[in-house]
Amino acid sequence: MGRWEPNAHGRLAAAALELYSERGYEQTTVAEIARRAGLTERTFFRHYADKREVLFATSGEFQELFVRAVAGALKSAAPIDALAVGLDAVSEMLTDQRDCVRTRQAVIMANPELQERDLIKLTSMSAALADTLRRHGVTEPAASLAAEAGVAVFKVGFERWVAGDEERELSRLMRESLDELKAVTAGR
Repeated sequence: MGRWEPNAHGRLAAAALELYSERGYEQTTVAEIARRAGLTERTFFRHYADKREVLFATSGEFQELFVRAVAGALKSAAPIDALAVGLDAVSEMLTDQRDCVRTRQAVIMANPELQERDLIKLTSMSAALADTLRRHGVTEPAASLAAEAGVAVFKVGFERWVAGDEERELSRLMRESLDELKAVTAGR
């Protein structure tokens, strides 16, 4: 086994995604993932708590980027505009990964347990954004409403972006979704 070879983390993630796509999440074992990556099960568990976490390993980094971008923008922008800056930042993070993200999302959508985990991730992101808004002087319920709206815009734009026939850039779809939200709230 190639335990000493570089990028075990990435190799495990790629192997897991391949197997989940080929065989299904439920039918794939940690042993099979490790074998496909040329590693041991022990190495797998050094990098991931379980086979589900392979799909969600970057959630913390993603949330941190979103929150940091919003916090930076709040110094000179209204909450909804600060959320737009955050949406731009996360869009940029995902832009070069469209094929991988589409595959990952297909795996998630095929499994209720993974869908639940994805919703938990979005809820956590909303809470972190609301907390950031509150720390920068946005009062309730505006902070919670803006954070939830930002996550909803992300979700809608992201779902459009991963659709098989969609070719537009994620940042454009995020902006279009945000513009739609603004139109709806303005009564247009």
